[in-house]
Amino acid sequence: MFGRVLGTTMVQVARSIAFVLFPISFIALLAWATAGSATGNTGDPLRAALWIWLGAHQVPFSLALPPANIAGYLSYLPLGAVILPIFAIRSGINRVIDRLDNDTSLLPLARLLFAIEYSVAAMLLSYFSSTQSIKPVWYLAPIFVFPLVLVTAATVGRRLVFGQAVLYGSRALALLLGISSIILGISIFTHLSTVKNLTTVLEPGILGGLLLLLLNILYIPNAVVATLGYFSGAGFAVGSGTMVAPWRFDLNSIPAFPLLGALPTGKSLFALFGIVLVILTGALLASWTIDLNMKILVQSLVVSALMCVVIGIAGSGALLTDAMSAVGVSPWKFTLTLVAELSLGAFLALYLPRLGRR
Repeated sequence: MFGRVLGTTMVQVARSIAFVLFPISFIALLAWATAGSATGNTGDPLRAALWIWLGAHQVPFSLALPPANIAGYLSYLPLGAVILPIFAIRSGINRVIDRLDNDTSLLPLARLLFAIEYSVAAMLLSYFSSTQSIKPVWYLAPIFVFPLVLVTAATVGRRLVFGQAVLYGSRALALLLGISSIILGISIFTHLSTVKNLTTVLEPGILGGLLLLLLNILYIPNAVVATLGYFSGAGFAVGSGTMVAPWRFDLNSIPAFPLLGALPTGKSLFALFGIVLVILTGALLASWTIDLNMKILVQSLVVSALMCVVIGIAGSGALLTDAMSAVGVSPWKFTLTLVAELSLGAFLALYLPRLGRR
């Protein structure tokens, strides 16, 4: 029985990887052929496709930037790209279930083996795709890939039943991220001329313009996290030594990346009103759990804190050079700020009515 599950998952892991890797390889080959190179070979775009695939799984890269081989690091990767492997993994797990004749007793083992095999494959691809200039950090690949695959696999077939604390905690954060998305959209619309100017500076051409548009779309979730960090008061960085927050604005220049055109241009104490929204969300969380018990509320806040840690880490990182070694939110500031504000909202919702009765 174990051998059957092992063989089935191995085939579907290979299929899931190819499902994303082949289209990326085609695009990389097309871009390479269009750009032209006097020194490159056909192995370069294929290796680049592997790097893109790894980047979609949030695997960081250690770099030696030409011409002086200056050390660099790339860990601020587009969160939107995660949707590609998630779709492929879900498809692979669905096929595993079909091949196992929908035997639900084998599903936990199949999920675990699929995640292990997929992670090992990612680690091997990271190791063997390294060059002197670009080295995926292969030993970190399982740390990023395994949880992603396991959680995704848990959403397929006979789904895991999550506790009330997970449901309420995730609902509160989803609400905040949804509001942040709306605010980001408004900011992009109101700064459309700046976005256009940043695009014009790059002069990407037709194919380059399409790829630039795709890259900006994939970085939108990162921008949503930064927006939430901004309006919660924690702020975010766009380079080493920078800070963009309602109460502080230390930013002299920005990279020529169109999405950055939505950045605020200075301090805005009015934006601190966002803190009120987070506090109100904490009060709303308390109202959702008030008919249950205090234990569920505390557990929901703990779940929210853990999710904030994950979101904060995912929404931060380094972008190539030392000057851009800190981009996005600070994970610990982001987490502490949101948890404190959510907890304050829950506390006020629980105890203000009691004070009013006295």
